[in-house]
This record gives sequence, C-alpha cells and structure tokens, in this order.
Amino acid sequence: MSNGSNALSPVLPLTSFGNVLMFLFSILLAAAIIFLNASVSLAILLNGALRGENRFMYMLSTCVSDVCTGVSYYYAGVLDVRDGFGSPTSTHHVVPTFLGLSYMAIIAAQADRYHAVVSPFQYARRMTRARTLLVILSYWVYAFVIVAANNLVTVGVARRITGFGSLAANVLTVVIMIGLNVQLFRIARFQLEREPPSEEREHKRSSVYLILVVAACFLATWLPIFCHIVVCHFTGTTCYSFRNEGTDPLRVLPRVNAALTPVLYVRGCAGLRATLLARVWRPGRGKRVTARG
Repeated sequence: MSNGSNALSPVLPLTSFGNVLMFLFSILLAAAIIFLNASVSLAILLNGALRGENRFMYMLSTCVSDVCTGVSYYYAGVLDVRDGFGSPTSTHHVVPTFLGLSYMAIIAAQADRYHAVVSPFQYARRMTRARTLLVILSYWVYAFVIVAANNLVTVGVARRITGFGSLAANVLTVVIMIGLNVQLFRIARFQLEREPPSEEREHKRSSVYLILVVAACFLATWLPIFCHIVVCHFTGTTCYSFRNEGTDPLRVLPRVNAALTPVLYVRGCAGLRATLLARVWRPGRGKRVTARG
C-alpha cells in the first residue's frame, strides 16, 4: 500500500486547514458526480417517452459512465494512491476508462445531432433505436477490450500503446469537437431561421443548443489535460507528476465536467427536468410529464 502502510489513507495528511479543505472538496465532488448522474439516469429510465429519443440514450450512457467515475474517485482522488503503470495501487486502467467512456459518449452524441440536423430524413431512416443502442454498446465494448489488451501485455508495451493512442485520440477529439460544433451551429442556425415558429422548431433549437453547450463545457474542462499530454509526449517529460488524481488540477477538471454535464442536461431539457422533479426527487408529488425538452 501507499507509503508502506497496511491501510489506505487520505492523499494529504489532515494536519492543516488547506489539506482538510482539499479532502472535503474531493469527497463532495465525488458525491455530487454520483448523485447528479444517478438522478438523471433514473429520470430517463422512468420516462418511456424520453427513452424513445436517441439523444437521451447518449445522455444515459454519459451519466452511467460518470456514476462509475464518481464512485472510483473516492479511491483514485481521495486516497493516497497512484493510478499509473506499475503502481501497486493501480486500478489496471479501469478508472481512466470510465472518463474515456464519458467523452466518447459526448462525441457520439455530437455526431448524432450533426447527422440529425444535416440529413433529418436520412437520419430518421438510418438511426433506428436498435442502431443507436448498437453504437453505444460498441464503444463500451471497445473501451474494455483496450483495458483487457493493456493488462495482457507488459508495462512497457502498454505504455507505448496508451501513449500513442492517447496522443491520436486527443488530437482527433479536439479537431472533431471544434469542427462539428462550428458546422452544427452554422447549419442549425440557417435551418431554424427558415422554419416558421412552432413547438417543433423550439424542440429542435433546444436539442441543438444543449449539445453545443455540453460540448463547449467538455472542451473547456478537457483541453488543458489534452494539451498537457500532447506536450509531454513531444518533449519526453513526465505527464503524471502529482501525488494522485485528486491533487492534479488538470485531472480534477474532467471530474468537474462529470458533475456539470447532468446539470446542463436538466437545465436544457424541460421534459427531463419535469421527470426529475416529479418522479425522482419528489416522487410523492408525481404528476404527468412530457418528453419535450
């Protein structure tokens, strides 16, 4: 165990006010991630109309992976462990995979909305419920196949695979996210301005704007660590220089995003918000809700 002791302890000794604040922040952040994402997941599962829309399936995928991120943060962020290659307290790449699943879901949702806006008729025909679930299942399976592969090879080989994969994925993610966001905003604005005012138009507008805001927050919280990793690989410096993930501000930011994303979902979708308030947080005051967001 860490520091040669037989039991895990907080990453920083609770001997100063600053350390206590950091410890409490990590505990509260993990709790917020779990509570918010579990609440949104339950709201989607309880409302059949929400489950009938593809975008809510991507929301559900994001929230489930982020619940796992919050649970694992009690270990990787609160305790004195180092979740890296060759570490005796490593999670064997499982904890980073939950974060990876979250951003794969956001990228998939971004591509889904882009397809829906650019080719609405083809989208309705191509992206059936079964195909959407297949896409979600595919990136979950892919992520854990990579975890298994990394655990079956030597540490040196795993470092090289992960290093190259991370570099390529980071560059590709930034390019796709920025490019799709700009194009999606431009096309959606042009199309929506041509449609007469209606409930359907407002539904489309809120759907597009929600994914744009989620993507913008994603980039704001993930770009620092993406850039850091790219610089590390090109300069040969150490990327993981802090005691654990809870003391590394660049690795804390994606966890903040995991707590912020469900808030954005609730804020941007009236149907989800109504279900959450009526059937999850205040089930005693249950009432009929609609799926329109």
